[in-house]
Amino acid sequence: MTPTLYSATSQSLGTLVSVERTAHGISGQTTNGNFLVSVYNPSVFKISISKNRFEDFSYAVVGKPEPCEVKTEDHDSVLTLVTSAAKLVITKNPVRFSLQTPDGGVINEDDTFGTAWNGEQVTTYKKLQPGERFIGLGEKTGGLDRKGHAYQNWNSDAYGYHSGADPLYCSTPFYIGIHQHLVYGVFFDNSYKTFFNFGASNNRFASFSADAGEMTYYLIHAQSVSEIITHYTFLTGRMELPPVWSIGYQQCRYSYYPDKEVITLAKTFRDKDIPADAIVFDIHYMDKYKIFTWDEKNFSDPKGLIGFLKQQGFHVVVMCDPGIKVEAGYKAYYEGVKENVFIKYPDGENYQGQVWPGWCHFPDFTNPAARAWWAEQFRDYVALGVDGFWNDMNEIATWGHSLPENLEFDFEGAKATTRRGRNLYGFQMARSTYEGTKKLLKGKRPFNLTRSGFSGVQRYAAVWTGDNVSYDEHMLLGVRLVNSMGLTGIAFAGYDAGGFVGDANTKLFARWISIASFSPFFRAHTMINTRDSEPWSYGEEVEQICRNYIRFRYQLMPYIYSLFYDASKTGMPVQRSLAINYTHDPLVYSGLYHNQYLFGPSILVAPVESNKELLKIYFPEGTWYDLYTGKQWQGNREAIIESPIHRLPVFIKAGSVLPMRPAQAHAGITTTELALHIYAGQESSEFLLYADDGETFHYQQGQYATRLIQHFGSQNRVVVGEAEGAFKTSYQKLKVVWHGTQAAQVTINGKILPLKQENHSFFTPLEKYDPINDPDSMGEEPVCWMETAYTDERIEIRW
Repeated sequence: MTPTLYSATSQSLGTLVSVERTAHGISGQTTNGNFLVSVYNPSVFKISISKNRFEDFSYAVVGKPEPCEVKTEDHDSVLTLVTSAAKLVITKNPVRFSLQTPDGGVINEDDTFGTAWNGEQVTTYKKLQPGERFIGLGEKTGGLDRKGHAYQNWNSDAYGYHSGADPLYCSTPFYIGIHQHLVYGVFFDNSYKTFFNFGASNNRFASFSADAGEMTYYLIHAQSVSEIITHYTFLTGRMELPPVWSIGYQQCRYSYYPDKEVITLAKTFRDKDIPADAIVFDIHYMDKYKIFTWDEKNFSDPKGLIGFLKQQGFHVVVMCDPGIKVEAGYKAYYEGVKENVFIKYPDGENYQGQVWPGWCHFPDFTNPAARAWWAEQFRDYVALGVDGFWNDMNEIATWGHSLPENLEFDFEGAKATTRRGRNLYGFQMARSTYEGTKKLLKGKRPFNLTRSGFSGVQRYAAVWTGDNVSYDEHMLLGVRLVNSMGLTGIAFAGYDAGGFVGDANTKLFARWISIASFSPFFRAHTMINTRDSEPWSYGEEVEQICRNYIRFRYQLMPYIYSLFYDASKTGMPVQRSLAINYTHDPLVYSGLYHNQYLFGPSILVAPVESNKELLKIYFPEGTWYDLYTGKQWQGNREAIIESPIHRLPVFIKAGSVLPMRPAQAHAGITTTELALHIYAGQESSEFLLYADDGETFHYQQGQYATRLIQHFGSQNRVVVGEAEGAFKTSYQKLKVVWHGTQAAQVTINGKILPLKQENHSFFTPLEKYDPINDPDSMGEEPVCWMETAYTDERIEIRW
């Protein structure tokens, strides 16, 4: 019996007519279309479905099929592609796809509807599996588990968005499914407006659809969420290492002007001993908001200003909006028209949209000539000493919020309209800025930040969560957004600490800075006509709290920079949803605990509202040390924790070794001391410590140093492997600190060394507290420690 094709308005792929083998899989013709299956590696299957010919083009995907053994089996009713990791089973009548384990367990399978067209819209329907959860999709509001919700991808200028708003600025159409101790990933590579339904308003299927274009998606299966992320970033690429200064603290507002205010700002950071690495120039540095210009009245000597800031250890990040004002005599406008680089209407007229400078043209970043032109515009910035670039308003944002859908984009000569190009605009702008400034900086790494993006944007830029709002719910929402962006390959992400829209109060700013000090991108920002929002602007108590947490981040720089190296190699995020490490623990998905995350493998952060001094948290599997007091908590349990405004709940996993250094005024100051903080426990761990010069691409030619740190918990032994790579660090002294154990004797490479004991804290007690009745307002713990000469040779520590 031939299955019904449902209705005249919804047409499925149909039944198999013919099939052929290809270099990397198979292609098939059906009664209503065509499909192409390509095996990229044993864990990754690409499925393309179309009514017509296939288009082999993607801005998102850079990975190529790798050689691997694929066995193709053709039976009466099914085709099967078998690899060492999984098998893809394709029924012939009707054509439906099922990803299975090697022994036949269902990982992901089509619903009866399979892939179907409704006019131009194409949708793939997947059966909901028992107990299935869904995580990912990047910058999406809501909880960690997406089950029961629906989302759309259509990059939008979402000023002051609320906690349930959708869509926002950045689209990453990739999610991870979890059920019955199985995990898989789906990446839907289509840049038209797309929709994801995870059992919203139905209990039958999950689906993903696009307004037009091909149904091209990748099915990924692996043994863990971390492996899924690694495979996804194999497809969409990984970041190059950013300059080390960019992971320090950045201070921004809309806007710091005139130049005297910028100078005062820089001096105040140094005078108050608050570390910082960057000052960000918002649009008031420009002449009437025109990109690639300077306001000659308020910034009369930009080169001198930037030179002074560099002497103080500050880098400059400048706002870069895509709108080029239509104005006679404006160089960028004149050259852009001459070079024919702007987006056009179908009749060839350059599109105009109104934004900050007035009526503007917009470069077509899908045109190679436009990318080359845009890159050249940064020459003057670089000559002045600018090495940080902030791509904003690139959704494209215009007054009226109704970008015409008939605009024409070049698409590398293939031509397309806004319907296909809008979600890619910010991504390709970030690409153009990064490629151009990287070339102009001649070996130095640029810092590049974007508001809008698409899958693959991590190759070119950090991403921040846009125009957030100054209240507690938004603070916690930002944490979840960054957690989710990490699940979709964007390892360098963050939010505006303190909130952009509105005025933060004292407690909110203090709490937000403490949380943000454990985020990949660390920037405070606020909008025009709001109160000052620097660490010292909220009184002495908040200033001390902010100083403590910012300085602690700088102490953690060896640890954090190593996490960025890991991201560049594996795609693993710096800020990690608990779903990565504790995938099948149902409590990590609870609304009580879904704000918690790991900062790298060892640090558990439990964000909490600024007005709460008690927090119920969940300790996942393992043993956890209180950062402030050293108190140990056993995992797999819930607990009520004190959370006064000066102490964010933070815990260190037993068995970890944290590499640290003394805090410095900025990340560019080298230190001679490396400290290893050993958190004793029965658990074992490994951590790859990474270092390089922090500013060039020489690491890609071997100028780096790595050391594998292994903690053998049950043996009371730590081994620091021999340094590998050609880079020589500045370390001369090694300090080892033990937490949770009072070692009686310590040997290093067999030599007994003397131990010292002290009450330790990473933080300075707050001066406002009573020094007699409450002398340790930040807490302290008894530790033992020793010092020895640093060496690149293998170091074995026993106690």
